[in-house]
Amino acid sequence: MAEDGQARTRIAAAGDVHMRPGLEQRFGDQLEELDGAADLLLLAGDLTATGAIDEGEALARALRRAPIPVVAVLGNHDCNFDHHAEIASLLEHAGVHVLGHGRTHYVLPGGSVGVAGTKGFVGGFRESRLPDFGEPLLRQVYAATGEEVRGLSKGLREIAYCPNRVVLLHYAPTTSTLVGERQPIWTYLGSNRLDGPIQKHHPDLVLHGHAHEGTFAGAIGTAVAPRRKTENKAGKKSL
Repeated sequence: MAEDGQARTRIAAAGDVHMRPGLEQRFGDQLEELDGAADLLLLAGDLTATGAIDEGEALARALRRAPIPVVAVLGNHDCNFDHHAEIASLLEHAGVHVLGHGRTHYVLPGGSVGVAGTKGFVGGFRESRLPDFGEPLLRQVYAATGEEVRGLSKGLREIAYCPNRVVLLHYAPTTSTLVGERQPIWTYLGSNRLDGPIQKHHPDLVLHGHAHEGTFAGAIGTAVAPRRKTENKAGKKSL
């Protein structure tokens, strides 16, 4: 990622770290290797194995060793025990910028980089998409995804001034990075409703996790608009 053909911004990214106590030393060692190799680290959710507080504490200890700024979103594992607010607080105290319907920006060697991020949610894609109809519980799922979409849209509007813009999600906004996962579970891996703000605002890069067996790179968009490069970081050893 570069601005005006000058210096480049180097972004390291990983998804689905699934931290447990005892693994923080190894992860911290890997983080230290980013010194001089990257300018910004993005973490695409499922930062803990089960959402337990001690896992969040272990992750925070490791991330204090990061030599570069770190931006993260939470994932479904981090919400498992309903401790997601506490885990986010632990990471914030370790210097991590945790995004939830938010955005941040950094002035880096390649210029200003804006990051809009949120967890995202389920709902399916095209013909298999969950409708806003029927039983109240299912309509609550639809509404929760809608809240994520609105949060992402707001974040993208707020970084519109940045020459380099990145979207950070946990759930997938496209099926192009889900190929390799069993198709019957795609409804639970993301929602193409998330691609609306992406197609409207045209960020330079979209990163997500969650789909461990999916395809590393895909795209969002059609011939009438630039295709947004999308990368799936789940299960990829980026560090």
